[in-house]
Amino acid sequence: MTDNPIRTERRGPVLEVTIDRPKANAIDAATSRIMGEVFAGFRDDRDLRCAILTAAGDKFFCPGWDLKAAAAGEAPDSDYGVGGFGGLQELPGLNKPVIAAVNGLAFGGGFEIMISADIIIAAEHATFALPEINSGTLADAATIKLPRRIPYHVAIELLFTGRRMDAAEAKHWGIVNEVVAADRLMPRAREIAVHLASGPPLVFAAIKETLRETLHLSVQQAFDLVTRRRLKTVDRLYSSEDQLEGARAFAEKRKPAWKGK
Repeated sequence: MTDNPIRTERRGPVLEVTIDRPKANAIDAATSRIMGEVFAGFRDDRDLRCAILTAAGDKFFCPGWDLKAAAAGEAPDSDYGVGGFGGLQELPGLNKPVIAAVNGLAFGGGFEIMISADIIIAAEHATFALPEINSGTLADAATIKLPRRIPYHVAIELLFTGRRMDAAEAKHWGIVNEVVAADRLMPRAREIAVHLASGPPLVFAAIKETLRETLHLSVQQAFDLVTRRRLKTVDRLYSSEDQLEGARAFAEKRKPAWKGK
């Protein structure tokens, strides 16, 4: 067990977050709280534009909840920190892009953390499953999110059976964006992160808040919320220097210089 189960590295405007908790990168409550603090810091740092979440080694991304901690008495409703389990799933106001670079097995809570990212890149050997059914517990985040992301019957099958899914099938159902060779995983994730980090931060924020706040609404209700500028990020964007900069850059046939204000 490492003393610091979460490693971070700043690469310019990109923050790389690595789960490093041998042997399998399972997450207990203490590790989850650290992850929440890391991602809250990322959210609040104006100089950081994008994050990559990955894990140490080439076998495990994350199998989810540390069952050894559970056997020792850690409850499913323990204090997992400001961002919920894994630091991402319930973190309020996270309006920056997050990429998951899945380097191996992503099961249970690890699968749920993965689908909390905005873009998911998987190594060819990565495998996915929701095995909570076999231990008599609920894959709560996946039960809520997965039927909204992929065909209902496919999601229910995964939840009911706990079966494994390989990277090719995950790509087929749209669970991951890309599947790459293992040695291309981090280079590809970094390519995407650099591209996103150079983009307009206020637009990313508006996209993410709009998605969160309109998911349960009718189309007309969603339009009313956005067009009447009732979302803070949308109102800020429409009143920003960046909004004018985008139009000016287009007219002047140059790349825009985004300031995030």
